[in-house]
Amino acid sequence: MSTMDAITYRTATTADIPALIELVTSAYRGDASRVGWTTEADILDGQRIDAEGIQADLERPRSVILLAEQAGQLMACCHVADENGHGYFGMFAVNPKAQGGGVGKQMMLQAERHVLEQWQLPLIQMTVIDCRDELIAFYERRGYVRTGIKKPFPYGDERFGIPKRDDLQFEVLEKPLGATA
Repeated sequence: MSTMDAITYRTATTADIPALIELVTSAYRGDASRVGWTTEADILDGQRIDAEGIQADLERPRSVILLAEQAGQLMACCHVADENGHGYFGMFAVNPKAQGGGVGKQMMLQAERHVLEQWQLPLIQMTVIDCRDELIAFYERRGYVRTGIKKPFPYGDERFGIPKRDDLQFEVLEKPLGATA
């Protein structure tokens, strides 16, 4: 991949909702997601995200969805928000065919920069399904630490998927952001 087009970043609009649903679904659900290593196909069926949820994130104050694009293609996305005085990082997805190429790492840096520079928040948090050891290890290599704080999985709310096991829960991971760079 020597002559790759540069990756550009922008904030999402309502017009991006169909592409966001497609990207997030391809990264986490069904056979297409098995191309990449972020798949949840073995633990969850059903949808990962819906248009109403994305629209709500777009309309919330101090909440943005960041996009990474390359040659007109949506390569990655994430949602960042100010949640009770700390940054929240979620809806992180990278096109399965592009996983492992550094796009996700760059997307995370953009999110952290936004939280620190736009909102002056000293900490960013995320929730990860706690049985996703490989994914948690990826975040730990990026400076996130396990807090031991657990949150229940929303069983019965199919907006978050249809669980294939009964022991799912989230763990909060967090990372302090440098106040002065």
